[in-house]
Amino acid sequence: MKSSNVNNSLFNIDGKPSLEKAVPLSLQHVLAMIVGNITPAIILSGAVGLGAEDSTILVQTCMFIAAIATLVQLYPIGKSGIRIGSRLPVIMGVSFAYVPTILAIAADFGIAGVLGAELVGGLVAIVMGVFIKRLRKFFPPIVSGTVVLTIGLSLYPIAINYMAGGNGAPTYGSLQNWGIALITLVVVLICNNFTKGYLKLASVLVGIIAGYIISIFSGIVDFSAVGEAGIFSLPKPLHFGMEFNITAIITMAIMYIVNSIQAVGDLSATTSGGLDREPTDEELSGGIIGNGVASIIGSFFGALPTATYSQNVGIVAMNKVVSRFVLSISAIVILLCGFIPKFGALMTTIPQCVLGGATISVFALITMSGIKLIIQDELSARNTSIVGLAVALGMGIDMVPESIAMFPGWFIDIFGSSPVIISTIVVFFLNIIVSEKTIAEEKKEREAMD
Repeated sequence: MKSSNVNNSLFNIDGKPSLEKAVPLSLQHVLAMIVGNITPAIILSGAVGLGAEDSTILVQTCMFIAAIATLVQLYPIGKSGIRIGSRLPVIMGVSFAYVPTILAIAADFGIAGVLGAELVGGLVAIVMGVFIKRLRKFFPPIVSGTVVLTIGLSLYPIAINYMAGGNGAPTYGSLQNWGIALITLVVVLICNNFTKGYLKLASVLVGIIAGYIISIFSGIVDFSAVGEAGIFSLPKPLHFGMEFNITAIITMAIMYIVNSIQAVGDLSATTSGGLDREPTDEELSGGIIGNGVASIIGSFFGALPTATYSQNVGIVAMNKVVSRFVLSISAIVILLCGFIPKFGALMTTIPQCVLGGATISVFALITMSGIKLIIQDELSARNTSIVGLAVALGMGIDMVPESIAMFPGWFIDIFGSSPVIISTIVVFFLNIIVSEKTIAEEKKEREAMD
């Protein structure tokens, strides 16, 4: 009986719960990632002036590769040695962190240049994954925790913009948007804190459903995209071509190195939040290699670079549902979105104010997961100064982007694209350079001064 309970458990990584329990929990993962996954493709389409057909193809391939990358992470290829995939409950998707770099490359070399650089970037990620075991000592909880903390903090503006209606929306900041967002948030909080069982586990989904229903009655849901979308389409290999340029390759390679470090933080947040432990070397290595392989595959199909999705990490940390079976259903739904445009179009009708109200509490949990990782190390003066400085520089420069306006364009594209990049680099090198000192040793130094 005990074995049967474990095998059917939502809270066991190998658990296979009933579809009745698994499907709704899977769906909330899809709802949490789908807008973020297609938005970079929409942004790039507008920037390079793609037609409607090419824009649709780009969006669909991004859904397709997100599903493939997720399945690779959930069910790795290879048993020992070099493994492709982490075997952890994570959702993969197209990363916002790459958007500024992608736009800069596309402006000079087109989408073909982006895809060529992405292929090489995937190879760089694989190399990082192979050597991450040796580099693991450079990523103690103070480093990975700072990365996770900064990821959480950097997501807050996204959530707030969503709650206000989404950047560029005619009704941005309206009382209606904020009202719906706050109602959605209240529903999530009530389910998460005042209910038990299934309602508690699916609090984000319940909040989205409540907000969506209110939005329909408020007249802000537009179903026109569903009518215009096709019924079925397959990814088209090399539809956008592929070109290789050394400048684009170097820029993208640096981004993949930084993203690999960020993946250490996301995977650490997943295991600490959902499994109450640190990730193993094999999990980190397989996760980074898996992302590299997914990027290489994606480059041939015209998809953009992928990464672990922090909002979905937050959901795992919130409800502790770590069953890979649950997330595999999410991947299948995402794959269907890639093959059935109408299905994906329907999900994109969810107003951004609803998504913002539902996900801001998830982003808050990511931040707290980072803090939990950080305090696994002593809060000595040395550690607190390193963490504080890394977060201050990362978030500070992100909040005041004009502060680096006179820097070279390549520097802005790389280091100004995300606060996570700067914070990661600062905490990584300071942790190596500044000598280790325990609280006891610092106390002895002060006593010696007296």
